[in-house]
Amino acid sequence: MNFADLGLSDELLKAVAAKGYDTPTPIQAQAIPQVLMMRDLIAIAQTGTGKTASFVLPMIDVLAHGRRRALMPRSLILEPTRELAAQVADEFALYGVNHDLKMALLIGGVQMGDQVKALRDGVDVLIATPGRLMDLFERGKILLTGCDLLVIDEADRMLDMGFIPDIENICTKLPANRQTLLFSATMPPPIKKLADKFLSNPKYIEVSRPASKNLNIAQFKVNVDARKKRDVLRHLLRTDNVTTAIVFCNRKTMVRELAKSLQQNGFSAGEIHGDMDQSSRIAELDRFKAGTINILVASDVAARGLDVKGVSHVFNFDTPWHPDDYVHRIGRTGRAGATGRAFTFVAPADEEAIQNVEKLTGGVIPIYDMQGGAKEAAAAPTSDAAEEQAETAPSKAKPPREKAEKAPREPRAPRAARAPREERAPREERAEREPREERAPREERAPREARVPREERAPREERAPRAARPPREEQKPRRDDRAPALSQDSDEWNGPVPGFLGVSAL
Repeated sequence: MNFADLGLSDELLKAVAAKGYDTPTPIQAQAIPQVLMMRDLIAIAQTGTGKTASFVLPMIDVLAHGRRRALMPRSLILEPTRELAAQVADEFALYGVNHDLKMALLIGGVQMGDQVKALRDGVDVLIATPGRLMDLFERGKILLTGCDLLVIDEADRMLDMGFIPDIENICTKLPANRQTLLFSATMPPPIKKLADKFLSNPKYIEVSRPASKNLNIAQFKVNVDARKKRDVLRHLLRTDNVTTAIVFCNRKTMVRELAKSLQQNGFSAGEIHGDMDQSSRIAELDRFKAGTINILVASDVAARGLDVKGVSHVFNFDTPWHPDDYVHRIGRTGRAGATGRAFTFVAPADEEAIQNVEKLTGGVIPIYDMQGGAKEAAAAPTSDAAEEQAETAPSKAKPPREKAEKAPREPRAPRAARAPREERAPREERAEREPREERAPREERAPREARVPREERAPREERAPRAARPPREEQKPRRDDRAPALSQDSDEWNGPVPGFLGVSAL
C-alpha cells in the first residue's frame, strides 16, 4: 500500500513525495480513510508512529474546499504543549505547500497581537493550547461557532496536565454537528468518559499500544546508586557511541544542575524546561536540531511531540513517575524507521516506578551490564562523587591470619642450678636506676643461701586469723585517714592557709 491508495489528492501526494515518503505507517493507513469519510475517530497509537500526519494530511484535503471568515477558524487542533503545537504547525506548512490554506498558531509565551491579527484575517486551521485559547475566547477575540473539525491530540497528556475541564468547556462552544478526532497513547477512564460524551459513533483504532513493541528501540535499565548517576551517565555518553541524546529528569532543578555539570565536564549540552520562556525554549531546540549541541537535558515538557531526526539515545536520568511518560520519553529515538537506544537509571527508591513501567509495556526491561565501566567509575571517581565516596567507603578489614603453633617451651632449670647472681652482669650495666636510699645496698644484704628457704617458712594458714588481729581503728592510720594538721592541745591551725581567706599565716 502507498499514499495514493488512501484517496489523497494529487497536490497532497506531491508534497508527501517531496518529503521522501511513499509508504504510510499502520496508523496512517487506518486513520486517513476514516477522516476523509468525515467519521469521528479514536486512535490509540504510540509516539513516533506518524500519528501527526495521520490527521494533518486528510485535514488539508477536507479544508481545501471552503471559505474562511474573520475570527471564525474552520478547524481546531488542541495540543498540550507549545512545542508540540509548533511542530504540528510545521507539518501543516510542509504538506500544505500546494494548497491555499491559512494557519494560525495560538500558544502562550509570545505576544498576542500578531495572533489576534491572524484571526481577524481568517484562518482555516487554528492550532492552540487550551490555556491561550480560553484566554482569547473570554476576551471576545475568537468565535468557535464556525469550527466543523476538532482534533484533540495527546489526550492522555492533556489529562496529566489538568486540561480536561478546559477541553470540556471548549467542546460545549463548538457546533454539535462536527467531526471530532481524538488521539492518545493510552486510554485511561477519564479519557474514555470524555470520548463517550463528545464523540458520535467513533471508529476505534489501536496500533502497537505498548512502547516496548517498537523493535527499533533497544531498551535497558541500569541499577545505580542515586549518588553515582552522574558518573554512570558520563561513562555511557563517552562509551556507547552517542551522536545525539536527550536526557530526561523529573524535576526542573535537576535539569538545570545536570546540564551545568555536563558542560563543566566537557560535553556540549543544553537544557529545556517549563521555567524557560518560549523564545529561550525555541532557541535551545534550534541549537539542538542544528547540531550546535548534541545533548539536550529536558523535563517532560519535551517528552511528547519533540521530533528531532537522528536522536541516537534517550537517557532517563530519573525513572519517570508515570508509566505513560516512559512511553513518550523513549519515543524520541527510533523514529521513522531509525534505530535507537534507551537507558533508564533505576535507584533503590525507583523499584515501584520501574515495575509500573514494565507492567504497562508488557515485558521486563533487560538490565544493562556495565562490566568494565562500573569498575572504572569505582576506581577513579570524578569530582562530583569523590568526596562522598571517601566519606561512605567502609574501612578495609584485613583478613585474619592463622597463628602458627608455637613449640612447647622447654622446662627451665631449677633456681638452685642457675648461675649465682654475682656472676651475672652487674645491675648498673643493665640499666642505670636511681638507688632507693631507704633500702640497703644489694651487696650488703644477706646472700640468698643464708635466707630461710621458702619451703621452711610458715604457711599462710598458720598466720593469726583475721578475727584475732587488732581492729582497724587501732591500727596505724593511713596517710589519707589521718587527722588534719591540728595540734591536739591547741585550736591553732598549723597547715597552709587557704587562699580564699585572704590572710597571712604570720
